Amino acid sequence: MIGLLISIALSGLAGYLAANIMGLNGQWYVYVILGLLGGIVGGIIFGLLGFASYSIISEAIVSVIGACIVVYLYRRLQK
Repeated sequence: MIGLLISIALSGLAGYLAANIMGLNGQWYVYVILGLLGGIVGGIIFGLLGFASYSIISEAIVSVIGACIVVYLYRRLQK
């Protein structure tokens, strides 16, 4: 249970970092939602590639990469 809460918090932070990396301007709750989706997407993509994240640092990297992918798709859908 505590691991899930840490994962959610980390994904929200990853969304904020990814939004700043990708230059997205908007409200903070958009960053959190994109980060949560990015954590899921990153976990799926890296899982399919055969990589697993066992530490908080590797989970943060996977979440940020996944969130960057989701932010990119979000920006493409807005246009």
